[in-house]
Amino acid sequence: MPLNPEIEAVTERIRARSSVSRAAYLERVARAVSDGPVRAHLSCGNQAHAYAAMGSDKNALAASRAANIGIVTAYNDMLSAHQPFETYPGLIRSAAREAGATAQVAGGVPAMCDGVTQGQAGMELSLFSRDVIALAAGVALSHNCFDAALFLGVCDKIVPGLVMAAATFGHVPAVFIPAGPMTSGLANDEKSRIRQKFATGEVDRKTLMAAEMAAYHGPGTCTFYGTANTNQMLMEFMGLHLPGASFVNPGTPLRDALTAEAVRRATRITALGNDFRPVGEVLDERAFVNGMVGLMATGGSTNLVLHLPVMARAAGIVLELDDFAAISAAVPLMAKVYPNGLADVNHFHAAGGLAFMIGELLAGGLLHEDVKTIAGDGLSLYSREPKLLGGKLSYADGPTETQNDKILRPAGDPFQPTGGLKQLDGNLGRGLMKVSAVAPEHQLIEAPVRIFHDQTEVKAAFQRGEFTADTVVVVRFQGPRANGMPELHSLTPTLSVLQDRGLKVALVTDGRMSGASGKVPAAIHVSPEAADGGPLARLRDGDVVRLDAVAGTLDALGADLAARAPVVADLSSNESGTGRELFRAFRTHTGAAVDGASLVI
Repeated sequence: MPLNPEIEAVTERIRARSSVSRAAYLERVARAVSDGPVRAHLSCGNQAHAYAAMGSDKNALAASRAANIGIVTAYNDMLSAHQPFETYPGLIRSAAREAGATAQVAGGVPAMCDGVTQGQAGMELSLFSRDVIALAAGVALSHNCFDAALFLGVCDKIVPGLVMAAATFGHVPAVFIPAGPMTSGLANDEKSRIRQKFATGEVDRKTLMAAEMAAYHGPGTCTFYGTANTNQMLMEFMGLHLPGASFVNPGTPLRDALTAEAVRRATRITALGNDFRPVGEVLDERAFVNGMVGLMATGGSTNLVLHLPVMARAAGIVLELDDFAAISAAVPLMAKVYPNGLADVNHFHAAGGLAFMIGELLAGGLLHEDVKTIAGDGLSLYSREPKLLGGKLSYADGPTETQNDKILRPAGDPFQPTGGLKQLDGNLGRGLMKVSAVAPEHQLIEAPVRIFHDQTEVKAAFQRGEFTADTVVVVRFQGPRANGMPELHSLTPTLSVLQDRGLKVALVTDGRMSGASGKVPAAIHVSPEAADGGPLARLRDGDVVRLDAVAGTLDALGADLAARAPVVADLSSNESGTGRELFRAFRTHTGAAVDGASLVI
């Protein structure tokens, strides 16, 4: 199938825009590749330090003829999605030895759980943790001992940070290894219902706690389609996972077989063999376009609009908000997974999952097939699905029909003809809105604003019964330079209650919302942010704002914003406590949200 003209046009615009930076990047990669396997250039003393604790693997490491695989792990057992990684290094070393190679844990990276920090001060470190992860992974790989790297990470900022590091070491082949989603627990819509009842005082905290524990009940990724599972989708669409690896549950024989095969594959794609696949060549403009297509077709997390541009810049590729908008306009929404629907990712996987979706999008000319992946050449490899036959991993053709059209539909009969995200422009700045979960009747609102500088103030006003009419809730000074751009997902139950009462309500903010946010219209990532004197800082209580997700506009009506001096907020409370002192330089020097809000890229 010929490539869709709009997908081709976006790709060409990105290629032209990135020509200078991409050429410089590929030149750096080529220089590093030309140096050959790096261990050969280490002194005997350097190598002795690197191999001192490696026991029976020492001789193979010293000979430098077998591949040595570096493991960068985000393991901790604070994140259910990362707890399974505790046992991966042993499995990886064993699989490497069987393949005639060696493997070492090169280093660990921090991994914070947004579910724990949601609505707490620690959330103000969350976005910046992505850059810390990239830096930490860079330190791990700086030992220069590795012929390929395995990256163990799943959740929100972890995968983007690891991709940034992998791209920076673009001469090293990189394989990403997931842990899979937890098995299905309490239905997501029931969990949401109980949260809303708690917000109104209809149920007590004991009832809320029981529901939360039933929803988040075991090892693996949270089962809703938030940022973590969007990351896993991206790794397949971009060719950094093995095909079909994303949504296999932890602790199963197939999960372990996929991990072992990922190790074997890493040993085959080093410069020591005949199928060298440096990650800098995998991560080209076509891979990033494919990732954006997957984001729109699945109705994925808005957080990736922050992360993908920074991931791309690490590989010399320049993405802009207009690219997301153009791809969203061309790509149909094929999936309904909570918060876009009632299903979870296990149901999505059972209905046909990524193999069905990739096959459909390829058949419709909406993906680049001619890409290099860690599995081989061509994205059609990812329309297959893994099977465990006789204890051995094999691949079969993926499904060509959906098993549940309430969850997953073909590209020719989608849930809606365009993707899950909408760019917004107007006199209040530029932002975006996740439209895939917002009912059509809620995608346009024109109402007076109530202005807040902290999400706790919104909840307090709600408890006092102050929201009695249609309202646009503005929560400003939540951008990266103000307080690290925390997610404001803890507002979702409150705003959902107001909407369910029949009020027209929306959120407008220079902060973020969680990948799990859904039915309440939210204009997020608004730039320039209020702390930089952006238009949000010039709004006043009572101004009328029109948010139109259909037209893609965000405007204050009848207000002469230019004539007003911007409000300057007291941000001193954001500067200390919970480690925020350590991140002062991040807040001061970070880039704008439209560029990914990064300090290092």
